[in-house]
Amino acid sequence: MTATNTTVPIAIFLSGGGRSLQNLIDHQQQGMLPGVALQLALSSSSKVRGVKVASDAGIETSVVLKSAYPDPDAYTEAMFGPCRTKGIELVVMAGFLKHVRIPPDYAGRVINIHPSLLPSFGGEGMYGHRVHQAALDRGVQFSGCTVHYVDNDYDNGPIILQRCCLVANDDTADSLASRVFQLECEALPTALLEAASAVRQHSQRNPPS
Repeated sequence: MTATNTTVPIAIFLSGGGRSLQNLIDHQQQGMLPGVALQLALSSSSKVRGVKVASDAGIETSVVLKSAYPDPDAYTEAMFGPCRTKGIELVVMAGFLKHVRIPPDYAGRVINIHPSLLPSFGGEGMYGHRVHQAALDRGVQFSGCTVHYVDNDYDNGPIILQRCCLVANDDTADSLASRVFQLECEALPTALLEAASAVRQHSQRNPPS
């Protein structure tokens, strides 16, 4: 894989309404994501709004059902094969709820956003309002979001950045989720630019032979 000096092709993996994708689209349209191109979206469901968000933005969009690939290696190929074909340099998991192994050629090139301050309130089954309710039940005083590189364990891998907010005494899972999502809207584009810069630097240090 070789990124150009100016543009890093991006794929989005999603499973839901596409709010994080729409945020990235908005940033791109406002000229706030220089040097990246949203070129591919892969959804784990055909019934979610995120598919329409991607297609309406002119992003090539496909649905890959994990149930169609019971073998983990086959599922990995179904997800990352189209990325290779499209020349994707960086993958963003934006509300992607399935577990997929990261192939060696994409190690360090997949990032995820999670609605808590990892390593707290992460792991299998911890997504959406489950995360926020768990934080409230634990009585934490601060919450936030984390963008991190993805490895083969749930919500693991090196952290790129975190954003933090206070938890109010009268917070509900809904109100906390709303406030954390506002942090996500700033954190994900910032982390994406940082990760894309790292991809460009790696390609410059390791040009194709």
